[in-house]
Amino acid sequence: QVHLVESEGGTVQAGGSLRVSCAASGRTYAMAWFRQAPGKEREFVAAITWNGGSTYYADSVEGRFTISRDNAKNTVYLQMNSLRPEDTAVYYCATRDYYSGTYAKATSYRYWGQGTQVAVSS
Repeated sequence: QVHLVESEGGTVQAGGSLRVSCAASGRTYAMAWFRQAPGKEREFVAAITWNGGSTYYADSVEGRFTISRDNAKNTVYLQMNSLRPEDTAVYYCATRDYYSGTYAKATSYRYWGQGTQVAVSS
């Protein structure tokens, strides 16, 4: 069993930056961030392999967001730059305790954080 605890999100102006983090209680393999805006389905944002050697991004955030992890702290980070109003959503951390070559599908992750709100004002 893995427990995930996300940091607080926040409200920023468009063009601003924000970093959120997620601490895991147990051993993890890939870690990822998803988000869900009001009235929309949960969507993939970014993922990182267990050793940080590979990262994956949704087209909508490529070049603006950076995912990273510190295995000594069992923590994954999402640095969000050049934020846009359409980035407003609840952001969820996800992970799994087994290997899978699938990174962008929510169903491939077993454990989820409680979600943290990120709001971007125009």
